[in-house]
Amino acid sequence: MGPVLLLAGPGPVLAALLVASTAWVRHRRARRARLRTAATAQLLEGLEAVIGELRIGAHPSAAAAVAAAETEGEASRAFAVSAARSRLGGSGAEGLRCPDSVVARELSGVAGAWRVAERHGLALAELLTAARLDLLGRKRFRDRTAAALAGARATALVLALLPVLGIGLGQLMGAAPLHVLFVSPAGTALLPLGSALTCAGLLWSDAIADKALR
Repeated sequence: MGPVLLLAGPGPVLAALLVASTAWVRHRRARRARLRTAATAQLLEGLEAVIGELRIGAHPSAAAAVAAAETEGEASRAFAVSAARSRLGGSGAEGLRCPDSVVARELSGVAGAWRVAERHGLALAELLTAARLDLLGRKRFRDRTAAALAGARATALVLALLPVLGIGLGQLMGAAPLHVLFVSPAGTALLPLGSALTCAGLLWSDAIADKALR
């Protein structure tokens, strides 16, 4: 880091760190969203398998084991734990609770329905059907909202990149903005400040969009 600071100066280095950190945060959020979408689809598939097995008279532990075999990822692991706990005489519902999962909220809803069936002797298949329909409706809402927000997200990214375009145009016109930002003493403060404001605006717009998807 020392040689880089000597060559580029603290201003450009700080600006680069801000931009890199923002890119990493946005990448992590996008990756988590993709994982959540995939895990939700697997959970829906697993619930369908459980409901089908229950309707033909299978024991809940056997139904959960079938779901674990027919799904992948976090849904498969949750159903496998549920099957094991139920088979050993414990609560299959508690096996579905995974606080660290990307679909922790969805699994908690399914576990709640399962727990009600265990506690009050209600038909598990019917309660899981209701939970699956609720989960499916929420997934469709998120998908529609995400599609509607795609334009707004793209606009926010374009606006964040406009300062780069302005710097390029200024350089072509002979205003020498690169000299000001990278060489002059004022640039030591202006470049990180501008980068910080741009990154904050981009992350803020992401936060607003993500809030609409919850």
